[in-house]
Amino acid sequence: MPAKVGAVKVISLSSSSIFNIGDVYNMAPYASAKTFAGGGSFNTGDGIRIRLNRADTFVNDSEAIDQPIVNNA
Repeated sequence: MPAKVGAVKVISLSSSSIFNIGDVYNMAPYASAKTFAGGGSFNTGDGIRIRLNRADTFVNDSEAIDQPIVNNA
């Protein structure tokens, strides 16, 4: 059903977001990310104690494209 929309002010959009005004059948944003982190990087909670005597993260990524995003439709 058509709708009347007044003024719209968009401050910012992230790289994997969709902005739509009006009727739409299907919306599917595509995004990919790669994260490298060392030991104890993603621990969350209350009272966590982490003791890492030596924590090194070595990354050897020889691939230029890991998973391409194509045909975003």
